[in-house]
Amino acid sequence: MAVISQAISCADGHVLRGHLWEAMSSEQEAADAVVVIAGATGVKASYYHRYAAFLSENGFTVITFDYRGIGESRGSTIKNLGASWYDWGMKDLDAIFGWALLHCGEKKLNVVGHSFGGFGVGLASNGRRINHLLTVGAQHAYWRDYRPGHRLGLWWRWHALMPALAWWHGYFPGKRLGWLEDLPQGVAMDWARGRKDFTAGRAGPLREQIQAHQASFTAPTLAVAATDDPFATEVAVARALGYYPNSPATTVRLKPQDFDRTEIGHFSLFHSSFRHTFWPGTLRWLHDGVNPWP
Repeated sequence: MAVISQAISCADGHVLRGHLWEAMSSEQEAADAVVVIAGATGVKASYYHRYAAFLSENGFTVITFDYRGIGESRGSTIKNLGASWYDWGMKDLDAIFGWALLHCGEKKLNVVGHSFGGFGVGLASNGRRINHLLTVGAQHAYWRDYRPGHRLGLWWRWHALMPALAWWHGYFPGKRLGWLEDLPQGVAMDWARGRKDFTAGRAGPLREQIQAHQASFTAPTLAVAATDDPFATEVAVARALGYYPNSPATTVRLKPQDFDRTEIGHFSLFHSSFRHTFWPGTLRWLHDGVNPWP
């Protein structure tokens, strides 16, 4: 399996680090699409490498990457970096999509987006060039949409403690706490201050630009989430899809018992223990746009 390190420049000059996974198949058997994996907030791209290898083994060219301030794109320091969720979507994802289309020949662009990564794809201007989108647990962390029974604890951690620590340190020291990776202050604040209307987090021409990008997003979307996901509840997923009125979307709720599990939650579907259950189903959507869980 050929895995090639890449340095991808954004329009503002920031350089992202990622990997290109070449398809492990003959030219005749290779899929006609490249898959970009857009990860969750505070999760390194390396968490998705097992799934990327699986896609590569099944004929896809795959791109994984770290957002600015995270993992291999962290740089020497993230204190007062000035990165936001909006930067991750409008600059980072836009650059990754553009690079994929430029360097992967005539292949179509498909995206697998986890959590914010599944929502943020529509912030990118190049999002309009996506062929198919698969989202897993995608939403934008509006706290009132969190799962009942978890809401208070999640609010306290992510909407009270996180912004206080991010303000004090100039970044969110998530790794030290054992929660997630460290986050740029702006990303932590966007999460903590998440509104019912995501676009209301910015004003004037920038908000209009965000809304224009979302309106131009037309890719068919398969929005998957586990029924026990505390973040991606039915209302949270529906709210996220509502920003993309021109994308034909199908929602799937996966029950843990369907996979002989007692729980799935927000992260487990990308674990290798789902290699023979959930992962093969994603191939049908990425290859043919067919929902394997009707």
